[in-house]
Amino acid sequence: MVHTEDLYYIDKVKNGDSASYAFLVNKYKDMVYSIAIKILRDADDANDIAQDCFIKAYQQIHKFEGKSKFSTWLYTIVYRTCVTKLKENKVETVTMGDEISEISDHLPGQFEQLQGKQVKQYVQSAIQKLPQIDALLVTLYYINDLPVKEIEEITGLSKPNVKIKLYRARKILEKDLKFLLDSEMKVDHES
Repeated sequence: MVHTEDLYYIDKVKNGDSASYAFLVNKYKDMVYSIAIKILRDADDANDIAQDCFIKAYQQIHKFEGKSKFSTWLYTIVYRTCVTKLKENKVETVTMGDEISEISDHLPGQFEQLQGKQVKQYVQSAIQKLPQIDALLVTLYYINDLPVKEIEEITGLSKPNVKIKLYRARKILEKDLKFLLDSEMKVDHES
């Protein structure tokens, strides 16, 4: 279940080669940050949490048994750390940084065909309006292509709950971005 390449570096780290951990950090740093920014919606906090989570994962790597993918194990640490930070700070609404990039290139269906900086800003704005957990689920499922089962492991949400939240988030995004799709279809018909 674990990627062979990941397992190779994990084993090296477990056997005292701490420099091998850099491979895992480089491989997963973007997604770790992405999860943190979706939940915390603050670039500085997301950077801090990402660093803290890599330190936690390094300190606990001996506990990783390979029963799930390393990424799932790591993302679970990130998710739980972020949720704990939210509870500690009692943050209800904060602004999201300009850290979401290329979202429109990865959303399903017609969104994949939308391009351009302005479109990306519309998509970013629409995702920003979603509740933090819904924004995270959209990222994990549509952008990172994680299966629902892994999302369950990471978030602790049940399969039906994940599916309902994804469905609702998708409907909200479709509604908020309908004007883009309508204008895109209009351009297609005119050409």
